[in-house]
Amino acid sequence: MIINNTGLDGVQSELSHLDDSAEQLGFVRWQWEYYRATYDLKLEDRATNSEYFVRINTRAVEGKLENPHAVLAIEAVYIGKATFPHGMEYESPIPEPIMSIANQKLEQLKQLLA
Repeated sequence: MIINNTGLDGVQSELSHLDDSAEQLGFVRWQWEYYRATYDLKLEDRATNSEYFVRINTRAVEGKLENPHAVLAIEAVYIGKATFPHGMEYESPIPEPIMSIANQKLEQLKQLLA
């Protein structure tokens, strides 16, 4: 599901600063190409033995991702449940403790990028 009202939609940052800020909070830049990148944060629900991922989609608005000074804009933030073996399911309800952690991390990222 899309996480609305994060305050991150449209935020722009240089690639190197976004990488550093995201990494501090546990996000990893997984998928990327010259003009797009996604940052994922894995959250585990030990009660149900389930994994959830917060995914931040970005797009380069200046330069290419091979340049640390490229400027990326955040487009959308999603959260989904991991499915076996390599899928994401975005329609499942998200447990409140997981959503709470996700919102905290997104607020911290917003502060780091301000």
